Amino acid sequence: MNTNYAGFWMRFVAIIIDGIIIGVAQSFIFVPILAALGLGFASSAETMDFSDPEQAAGMIASITALIGGYWILSLSIQILYFSFMEASKFQATIGKMALGLKVTDLNGGKLDFAKAFIRNLSKILSNITIFIGYIMAGFTEKKQALHDMIASTLVVKK
Repeated sequence: MNTNYAGFWMRFVAIIIDGIIIGVAQSFIFVPILAALGLGFASSAETMDFSDPEQAAGMIASITALIGGYWILSLSIQILYFSFMEASKFQATIGKMALGLKVTDLNGGKLDFAKAFIRNLSKILSNITIFIGYIMAGFTEKKQALHDMIASTLVVKK
């Protein structure tokens, strides 16, 4: 089994690379949708009576729903990207591949999609702990972040 664990900084650079890739891909999805919706909101705002609390509340509810939908779709795209890539034959995202890293189970084996999905869904916990879940990778024996511990996975150098 490979015990050459990937440290915090290598993983940090990999996530930046993946963030750029996901950001560019999402812009091709979201920009046209947001542009169309923005034009719809703009035309609605032209005819809206801002003194009417019901119309103002409706506009606020629409914008809130748009933001919530954007967040859910964005999070879904990220979780699926990471899960499919880490469960693939490469065992890594593009960012991890660029740095010569891969994700394994505790025995050094390839992840199935379910385990990769649990790992990436658990990143929500790493995020809501003000990123302490990620920082843990710099201080644990096997360089595991919180989501790695939850899913029983490792990130190792090839």
